[in-house]
Parts: sequence; structure tokens; C-alpha cells
Amino acid sequence: MINISSIKQFMYCPLKLYYQYQLDEKEDNDLLLHGEIKRLRVDINDLTQKNIRKIKAKMELNEIESILIENIISYIDMTISNLEKSLPEEYSEKIEEQKIEIISEVYFSIKILALKTSKAMETLDKNGNQIVEMFFPNSMQAYVLKDPDLEIIGSCDKIEIIDGKYYPVQLRTSKPPIKGVWDSDAVELAANALLIEQEFDTEVFVGFIEYIQIKERRPVVMDVHLRKSLFKILKEIKMIKKDEIIPKTETIRNKCLNCNYNDICKAVAKNK
Repeated sequence: MINISSIKQFMYCPLKLYYQYQLDEKEDNDLLLHGEIKRLRVDINDLTQKNIRKIKAKMELNEIESILIENIISYIDMTISNLEKSLPEEYSEKIEEQKIEIISEVYFSIKILALKTSKAMETLDKNGNQIVEMFFPNSMQAYVLKDPDLEIIGSCDKIEIIDGKYYPVQLRTSKPPIKGVWDSDAVELAANALLIEQEFDTEVFVGFIEYIQIKERRPVVMDVHLRKSLFKILKEIKMIKKDEIIPKTETIRNKCLNCNYNDICKAVAKNK
């Protein structure tokens, strides 16, 4: 099975993905860290959804913020503490960076949500439990999808269901492009859309990339060109993983200098 998270790595550098498959003993720990951080973000979303139901009309903005963030910071601390116990000490700095980033995101998103909630309650004259679906549509979180025929597996951050239609949503902490989404994000989202179609016997016409830093959701149309790109990339990843074919890639100075396989690439190039 190919994990669809490999798509982003392949599009960044096919050779780096090859070395990960063939050489890197730390891959499991990296995947564990990535998976736990993703799950933490999903849990934070669930906690926020529960908290918004406690809010009553006429509450002051600071009181709304206090309720929305209730139990979230302590849950982050507990989760990060457990993660630190699960991973080697060398991951401590990376884990701490993730913790700081997530807490910063939480405080920012809570302020925005508090303003929206206050305005919605004032306009509609309803309590938090009556408007929660305005901000949290019916959805499945971190839903694992797989297709044995296509030999791919993945976890969609969120699948929203609106009027019987399925919409995959992927969360991204990276800086977004000025317009649209990054190609790798679009292709990975298309893989999730394909798995959703197989799992629920439906058609997916559009999905969304949610760039957390700017709190903006951007649509991606699942057209024929995007689907063709997906199948082409999956074929090449299978060749790397199963047939151990070394991919060709161009040298990009900034990427190569920051890559932990840089010395290996240099040694291989020198011996050619």
C-alpha cells in the first residue's frame, strides 16, 4: 500500500522519497509525529465544537473566548507530553516547535471564532448550541480510507457532508501561495477524493485546502487534468517503492542544502 502522504514528498523531491523508502530507519518516528500532530488538531476542533455549545446569547466577547478555549490548552500539554515520552530525545526540539505553533494557532482561531459567534448570536438571537452547525458542518474527522485495487491508503483530515455531497478537506500549516493552492496539495486532495468515491460510491467534484496560518479555505476542482496527474504520480511512486528504481531529479540549491540526504547524493554523484 502507498500512503497518499508520499505524494507531497515525491513532488518535493522524488530522490528524497527513494532514500526514505530504502535507507531511513527514522521514517516510522517521523510518521508517528506527523500523525499525532494531525490527530491533535482534529481533537482541538472537536473540543472547540463542544465548547461553542455552552455559549449563551448576550455573553461578552471575553467570556465567549474563555469558554471556547476551555480545556484546550491543558489537552495540548497532555498530548505533547505523551508524545515526548513516545519519541527519542532528538525529537524534543521539533515537538516543542509544533507545540508553540499549535498554541499560537489556537489563540488566533479562538479570537476569530469568538467574534463570528458573537455576531451570529446577536443577528439570529440564538445560543451557541443553536448555531454550532454554521461553523462546524456535519463531518467525519481523520477518516482512514484505502483501496486495495489502487493500492493506496490515506487519512482525510475532514470529510464534510452537505446535502448528500461529500467534500474532502485537508488542513495545511504551510504558507499558502498568493492564489490557489500548491500543486502537491491539490494532487493529494485528489487522492482523497478518489478514495471517498470508492468508499461511499459517490462522485466528488470539489474539495478544499484549508491553510491554517491565514484561516482561509481554498477550493480545488477535481477535473480530468488533476486526476491524470494523480495517476501518473502514483505510478512513479510505485516504481520507486516496489521496483526500487532510482528517480531522476534536478538539483535545486536551497532544497539540497537543507536536505538530510545531501551527503548521500553528493557521494553517489561523485562515484558516477
